[in-house]
Amino acid sequence: MANVPIWPGSSSFFPGETPFGFYDGDLDFQTDADKFAKFASQRLGYPIVDVELQDIQFYTALEEAVTTYGNEVYAYRVRQDYLTLEGGPTGSNLNNTLITPNMGTIVRLSQQYGEEAGTGGNVTWRTGSLPLSRGTQKYDLNAWANASASLGTNDSIEVKRIFYYPPPAVVRYFDPYASSGLGFNSMMDGFGFGSYSPAINFLLMPLSFDLQKLQAIEMNDQVRKSNYSFELINNQLKIFPIPQEDGTLYFEYIKTQDRYSSSFNNAYSGITNVSNVPYTNPIYSQINSVGRSWVYEYALALSKEMLGYVRGKYSSVPIPEAEVTLNQSDLIAAATDEKNNLIERLRGYLDETSRDKLLERRAQEAEYKQKELAQVPYVIYIA
Repeated sequence: MANVPIWPGSSSFFPGETPFGFYDGDLDFQTDADKFAKFASQRLGYPIVDVELQDIQFYTALEEAVTTYGNEVYAYRVRQDYLTLEGGPTGSNLNNTLITPNMGTIVRLSQQYGEEAGTGGNVTWRTGSLPLSRGTQKYDLNAWANASASLGTNDSIEVKRIFYYPPPAVVRYFDPYASSGLGFNSMMDGFGFGSYSPAINFLLMPLSFDLQKLQAIEMNDQVRKSNYSFELINNQLKIFPIPQEDGTLYFEYIKTQDRYSSSFNNAYSGITNVSNVPYTNPIYSQINSVGRSWVYEYALALSKEMLGYVRGKYSSVPIPEAEVTLNQSDLIAAATDEKNNLIERLRGYLDETSRDKLLERRAQEAEYKQKELAQVPYVIYIA
């Protein structure tokens, strides 16, 4: 035990004495390194008891504490803003960047819904045509896909839309009053619908009148006629009514592998996960007093932990006619609890400053202001 280096009581920091040198060039760090060494050694009992640490251990603890503080702060920033950050460039340092949320990633994530609804998305809808044969009602679109869709391995098609509809009801709109001598005049030629619409008079009928007529025609087709429709189950197409002559049926489809391949962009070089969000170690001189206080406490806990491990190598020290037992287990246990508590305290503090918490607090303030203003007497004006 006599050969163990003992803290001499003072130190003089020089750049290069920390393991990584993250902050060695910062003048504030250079000044605080020696101050912290003195602070930590005295908190550990010096000069009443010997402290089996050297200045480089205190410098190491301070560097690790600053790095841990930055890691927690920027990890919180990543969690808070990742929907905005994902897809952005990785080449710029975001440490001191003010980030305004945007809808870019949310829109990208929602493209899948537009794809399924046929209103957008990032999967190509393809067009196919199927020859209809007179008297044939059932058609196998899987067989068509194998022959015409240029499918890859384990690929298939998914039919999204089939163009098989009756003529629109407006072309079959018959107005029984068109030739009744009630003074109707055809005015729809001016709108381009002269061949589709009934005659009307100068007093236009309500729009609901036309809608009811169209609905009546479509309902008539559904109930009284063999209605135009189709049934599609597992790409087996059954159409109604049975074709009376040869023709062509058009449809839109996607390749199922396109849906999956559109989810991967292997050539993208921007932010793709939390590991490449461009945050770096904090600048020590820009850490405020609140942050530095946390750093000193965490570095002290690390120093206490290192001292515990050093003393653990010598569980007891023999002295004349007695033996001194060292407090290795107490130091390590206390250091572990202190580190955990400090991390929880910092995360709690960061959570309290999150965007949703701040907006909630702002709403509460507005509510309390309204309650306070409600207590102000109203002025009565007498004219």
